[in-house]
Amino acid sequence: MTEDYPTGAWELPDELRMLRETVARFMVDEVRPLEDSLPHDSAGAPAEILGPLQDKARSIGLWALQTPRAFGGAGLGVLGQVLVAEEAAKCRMGAYFPALGAFGGNPPSVMFQAGPEQFERYARPIIDGRMGRAFTAISEPSGGSDPARAIRCRAELRGDHYIVNGTKMWTTHAGTADWGVVYVRTGEQGKRGGITCLIVEANAPGLTKKPIGVLTSYSPYELHFDNVSIPVSNRIGAEGEGFSLADDFLVKARILYGAGPIGIAQMALGLAIDWAKQRETFGAKLADRQAIQWKIANSEIELRAARLLIYQAAWKADLGQDVRVDASICKVYSTETAFRVVDRCVQILGGLGLAKEMPLERWFRDLRVKLLGEGASEIQRMVIARQLLR
Repeated sequence: MTEDYPTGAWELPDELRMLRETVARFMVDEVRPLEDSLPHDSAGAPAEILGPLQDKARSIGLWALQTPRAFGGAGLGVLGQVLVAEEAAKCRMGAYFPALGAFGGNPPSVMFQAGPEQFERYARPIIDGRMGRAFTAISEPSGGSDPARAIRCRAELRGDHYIVNGTKMWTTHAGTADWGVVYVRTGEQGKRGGITCLIVEANAPGLTKKPIGVLTSYSPYELHFDNVSIPVSNRIGAEGEGFSLADDFLVKARILYGAGPIGIAQMALGLAIDWAKQRETFGAKLADRQAIQWKIANSEIELRAARLLIYQAAWKADLGQDVRVDASICKVYSTETAFRVVDRCVQILGGLGLAKEMPLERWFRDLRVKLLGEGASEIQRMVIARQLLR
């Protein structure tokens, strides 16, 4: 799949348009019918459903999309990944289980900087479909948006092993993963160079995992490390280089993080429009009332703006440009817009918008959490202002 985008125009290349259409068809033909058979608050699909669904995705090339070609993946650029993320989110579980998890095969991005033996042992089984997912543990009770200062989970080198003690918070996929990467303190507190990245087995002695009940139907995990022994051979990069290894993918992740909510909100708006066209109150359809018309119009305006911000940031990322400010703008505007749109749609549907038989109330809960994930809105505004005021 190409990463050579035309310049001077916002038209998507034919190949990327075809990709988007392929994902959209897959969602309609394969994902949403299966999702309809699952309970409203399901956290993903059971193995007997997910396995065949992933097989179908692989058969049409929708696998390992974020994994570079050099490592056996599809090698999509950021813009291609954005298109997939937007379409894959268009289902009830789309906020945290896009396409019900059909498009797997992507290890944590830092693994593409791992050594050959590390990669073959841990990342290769995920790409080949022989293993599910891995977790990435960065955030801690002391904070998550400023890891250089917040990380207190410490690793002490003893011989050929690191002994890790501390706690990680808000770690997704930890309950089902076979392994993960953890960012630990090996140097001075508050120093970017004092953070190291280690691969840890999910069943390592001394590592305990506890789900954290939250607003959404899917729980992140608290990880507690009590003298967990991790071999030096599981260190990615040099000691103290963990932050620099994570920096690039954390920035690009904000762009991708914003794409899914836009897909959800667009689907919600479609539901609200359909309802407004048929629902009558006091002798008139909702669609004829200006209060409803403005909610719909404002939602479409904001969604188009958010989508273009994301596409532009992804385009620039694929061209190798600095997108730190763009990524923060995308994260803030897209998540806030999506939540605002879904809130309006709930209002348009009235009581039905809160009913479990509709996806809106689940989207409302899930998107509220998105305002905090990958760096809260306030942190992103700080990043934007700091760059502009330098």
